[in-house]
Amino acid sequence: MRIVVAHNRYREAQPSGENTIVDSEIAQLTAAGVEVLPFIRSSDEIPSMSKAAKALLPISPIWAPRAQHDLSRLLTEHRPDVLHLHNPYPLISPWVVRTAHRHGVPVVQTVHNYRQVCSSGIYFRDGVICQDCKGRALGVPAIKHRCYRDSAVQSALMATTLAVHRGTWRSVDRYIALTSAIADHLRDYGIPDERIVVKPNSVPDPGRPAPLGDGFLYMARLSPEKGVDLLLDAWRRHPVGSLGTLRVAGDGELRPLVEAAAAERPDVVYLGQLDRAGVQAAVEASAVVIAAAMWHDVLPTVIIEALANGRPVLGTALGGIPYLVGADAPHEPAGTGPAENASAVAGGGGGSAMPAGIGLGEAGWVVAPEPAALAAALPVARAGASGLTLGARARYESTFHPDVVTKRLIDIYASLARTPNPV
Repeated sequence: MRIVVAHNRYREAQPSGENTIVDSEIAQLTAAGVEVLPFIRSSDEIPSMSKAAKALLPISPIWAPRAQHDLSRLLTEHRPDVLHLHNPYPLISPWVVRTAHRHGVPVVQTVHNYRQVCSSGIYFRDGVICQDCKGRALGVPAIKHRCYRDSAVQSALMATTLAVHRGTWRSVDRYIALTSAIADHLRDYGIPDERIVVKPNSVPDPGRPAPLGDGFLYMARLSPEKGVDLLLDAWRRHPVGSLGTLRVAGDGELRPLVEAAAAERPDVVYLGQLDRAGVQAAVEASAVVIAAAMWHDVLPTVIIEALANGRPVLGTALGGIPYLVGADAPHEPAGTGPAENASAVAGGGGGSAMPAGIGLGEAGWVVAPEPAALAAALPVARAGASGLTLGARARYESTFHPDVVTKRLIDIYASLARTPNPV
C-alpha cells in the first residue's frame, strides 16, 4: 500500500502536538510496511521565500499553485492508493483534495481542529468559547474580531478560504475524527456518518508503569484556552500542602501567573518547557494529570501520555476530554456551551458514591470548567488515583496503543483503496 501524507508543519518556534503526531504516524505506518510518500511543507519556509513566492502567499490558503503542481507530479509518478491530509494551511491549501480527486486518488483527512468553520480553529475568543461564525456563509465575526493571527486582513483571507472550500471539504472521501466530539462537529457541518471514522492518536508505549507518584501534573501551553489560570484559582482554594505538589510544565503568555504562584506557594512547582525525558520524569513523579481546558480541546496528547503511564486524569468536560478518559456519555455537539456539555457528561457514570458534578470514567474524572467544580474534584482525584491506575493503562492498551491505532488507520486506507469514492 502506498500513501501520500500531506501536512503543512507549524513553525518550530511554536511547539506543535500536530507536528509530533504526524511524524509519529509516518514512523508507525512505515514500521507496519506501508510505503509513505511525505508531501510536507513548513511555515518556517516563509521567511526565506523569494519575493514572487511571498507575493502569492495571500492566495495560498485558497489555491497554492506551486503545491498543486508539485502534488500533481508526485501523484502522476507514484500513483498512490490514498492521500492522507492533515493541516493544509497556509502553503498546501485544501485545493489538494481537488488535485487528488482529479488524479483518481481518494482523500482521508484527520481533523485536528475546528477550522472547517472557525478561522482560528479553536472556537475560543476573549477568554470564552465562541461560535459566532457557525452556520454563516462567510465568517464576518472572525474578520471583525481579528481572529486569525490578530489581523483583520488575514482573518478576511481565512474566512474567505473557508467559504470557498465548503464544497471541497464536503467531497473528502473519509474523515478521521480524533474523538466522538469531533465526529459530532463534522456531522453538524454536514458530513454524513458513513464518511466519518473515530480514530484517536497514539503515543509510544513507555512500558510497564512506574509506581504511582504524588500530587498533580499540568502540562500544556500556558495560554488562556488551556486553563492554567482556572487550575491555579482552584488550587488556591485549598490549604498549602493539603493536595501534595502541583507541577506545571510548559510555556506561553501566562507563564508569569505560574511563576507568581510558584513564588507564593511551596506546593506549586514550575518545571518550564520539558524535553521528552523530562515529560516522562514529570508524569512518573505525579499521581494525577490535569487537563483544565477552557475550550473544546480536541485531543490533548498529555492525556494519552498519562494513560500510557497508568496515571488517571482529571479534566474539564469539554471537547475530546470525556472520550479520552472513558467518561464519554451521550453529549451535545461541539456547539454546546461549557456548562451544558459538562453537566451532560458528569451526569453519566458517576456512581452513587461520587460527589455531585463530578463525572467518573474508567481512566479519570471530568468536571465543569469552573474554579469551584475543579477545586471540589481535586481531593477526590487525589484520594481515588490508586483505584484508577489499572483502568488508565487498560484504556491506553485497548484504544491508544500504536499497534491498535495503526491497524485501524491501515484498515481505513484499505477500505478506500478498494472502493474509491469518485468525485
